[in-house]
Amino acid sequence: MKTLEVHCLGTAGYHPNESRHTSCYFLPKSGVLLDAGTGIFRLPKLIETDHLDILLSHAHLDHVVGLTFLLDILHQRPVKDVRVWGQQDKLAAIREHLFHESLFPVAIPVTWKAIDGHSTCDLHGTEMTWRPQEHPGGSVAYRLNTPRPDSSPSDPPATLVYATDTLGEDDPESLQWMSGADLLMHECNFDNQNQKWAEKTGHCYLRKVLDIAGQTKPRRLLLTHINPIAELDIADEGQSLDCPIEIATDGMSVAF
Repeated sequence: MKTLEVHCLGTAGYHPNESRHTSCYFLPKSGVLLDAGTGIFRLPKLIETDHLDILLSHAHLDHVVGLTFLLDILHQRPVKDVRVWGQQDKLAAIREHLFHESLFPVAIPVTWKAIDGHSTCDLHGTEMTWRPQEHPGGSVAYRLNTPRPDSSPSDPPATLVYATDTLGEDDPESLQWMSGADLLMHECNFDNQNQKWAEKTGHCYLRKVLDIAGQTKPRRLLLTHINPIAELDIADEGQSLDCPIEIATDGMSVAF
């Protein structure tokens, strides 16, 4: 069975560093972009479709500032249609503030699509569902079911869960929703020694992520939203999981 790939364009949280830009991940075969951090400048050479669907987890700057790069990106690689998805209040804040004429005076050629009131959305053949998460200001996790290349209608889709900027949702309903993914992309901004900082800032620490993965049983776990001033070290802590575990790095592509 053929696999899909997600490309890690930006893997840091909060701000870039010498080797990491902020959150941005791309699925070329489906034209889906997960968040729009500073890593989005790497997008043009990877685009394979005539459309882009940008899914925003929330409106914090490290996840949306790359929207202001779109004019150059679309000049380098034009597409017919760009849709930006997110919660209605987050989209409104971005349009009012990030694209205020005093900050960025040129309108970007996108359609803004609120996910509120829609439990499922069709992204040019990729099924998207979402759930709210606990984070300052609120965020959402996304689950994507997307056909594999050259698959038949009866073949199961590839499933990806993207959960970033969250305390780590471990209630039964959330765990059930996340379960059985081919790839779980989960933020891990802090190590175990900084659990208090994780809880104070609305982020996750390693032990919490591994516990969630142990209960949801993905086929592969990718740790994302890495702290830009403290590289994560999983050492032997992931040995209890029944799946491979990796730390995302800029430029990495992950098959699922």
